[in-house]
Amino acid sequence: MNSSTHRTIIVGAGFTGLFTALHLRHQHDLRSITLIDPQERFVFKPMLYELLTGELPEDTVCPTYKELLQGSDITFVQDKVAAINLQEKRVHLASGPDHTYSYLVLTVGSIQGYLGTEGAQENAFAFRTRENAIALEHQLRDCLQRASQTNDEAQRRALLTFVVVGAGPTGVEMAATLADLLPYWYAQLGGNIHEIRIILINHGKTILAGDVNAGLKENALHAFRTRTVPVELILGVGVKSVDANYLEYQPVDSAERKKLLTQTTIWTAGTAVNPLIQSLKSQIRADHLDKHGLPLVSPTLQLLDFPEVFAAGDCADVQSQPLPALAQVAYQQGANIAHNLIALVRGASPSPAHVNLRGTLMKLGLNNGVANLLDKVQVTGKPGDLIRNATYLEMLPTPLHDFKATTEWLKEEIFHRYHRPKLVSEAVAKQPPLSPAEQRERSLVKALAILAPIAFLIVAYFGLRTPPSERLRQPQPNLPRQSTP
Repeated sequence: MNSSTHRTIIVGAGFTGLFTALHLRHQHDLRSITLIDPQERFVFKPMLYELLTGELPEDTVCPTYKELLQGSDITFVQDKVAAINLQEKRVHLASGPDHTYSYLVLTVGSIQGYLGTEGAQENAFAFRTRENAIALEHQLRDCLQRASQTNDEAQRRALLTFVVVGAGPTGVEMAATLADLLPYWYAQLGGNIHEIRIILINHGKTILAGDVNAGLKENALHAFRTRTVPVELILGVGVKSVDANYLEYQPVDSAERKKLLTQTTIWTAGTAVNPLIQSLKSQIRADHLDKHGLPLVSPTLQLLDFPEVFAAGDCADVQSQPLPALAQVAYQQGANIAHNLIALVRGASPSPAHVNLRGTLMKLGLNNGVANLLDKVQVTGKPGDLIRNATYLEMLPTPLHDFKATTEWLKEEIFHRYHRPKLVSEAVAKQPPLSPAEQRERSLVKALAILAPIAFLIVAYFGLRTPPSERLRQPQPNLPRQSTP
């Protein structure tokens, strides 16, 4: 096969785009592949919480594309795509040069949406990127530090009030994580952890409504009640404005606006169409766009009017097959696109993309999670958290990075685990120490409690892990071609 004849450009190196490129190389496809993304690092979004909490290092959650593509002979271009001409099969970069393609893969995802809320984009903290996670950590630590040093009760109350807007999976996971994390950090500063408030605000009257995780609502509500600091819920309200020092909201059945004093608002509600996808609307028939302006794609993930263009993830709408925005969906779509690109080059017909949901996973606090296995079995608590972490780590791009990340996680689990701060009552403090026999008996009970569920955890993990047919092997060592503006 002449690689120059079948030049493939992938715009967007998130889950779907990166895995499309890696799967092409995994299948020994020798075409010229150019992967374009404005960022230097990949973001493993399901584990951004671990970056925020410090449970995993930055290089594990956000590895560089240079590391991930080493030995793959995939050309990585760190640049922003300014425009695409679908008729001329041309991609124009912000830095100036144009690239022509035989096949194009659009996987730029969505961007954070703010639902037109006044001040939200300027004053609220998003949580979608590495930079978002770093900025949020700095804000949280700064608020706790200032609260521990002030004698002004009103100021301290505002500093220690943390508001999460949106009760979808991101908002739920964020609220539960902060309800354990912030008391841990604040206790280290000598602060009273019971002064911390974590508030989850949602327009709907329930959490996780209409989401693939809706069946985990009761698990999440139980987690909210049992965190180090219980999560407060304000449901059935619309957020009207966000300021650096307060948030205004209004109940859906009332005209009265209420003000909540806080210096930290975290926005997880809604998404918006990527500007690059919006710019394509003039080139795509109006009836081939969905109500949000996303291009409709066939079951084979091809644009209806441009079969040489594939689109998937959050930047496309699959006809008659709405799919949740999950890492496992993006991963499988990347494999399907790679399979169809190879089929087209060989003169075969592309096949419909089949996505199998193997279950859902949620982080519901430090060392606490839920694994919903094939919608049949739910594993909660620490076992659920272990399954979640092991499953996501096994999905990390390339086996070498998977191994490094797993090593880091195991080190964290064994040596550096977070422990939720607990207050010891006077009665407990006065209890006499255990005798050696009692200590041995308690150790035996603990050992049995740990060993008993191991067999079940292994079975659960193998139920969620990536099938062998979809796994990626480490590429043969070659130097990757790098192209920078």
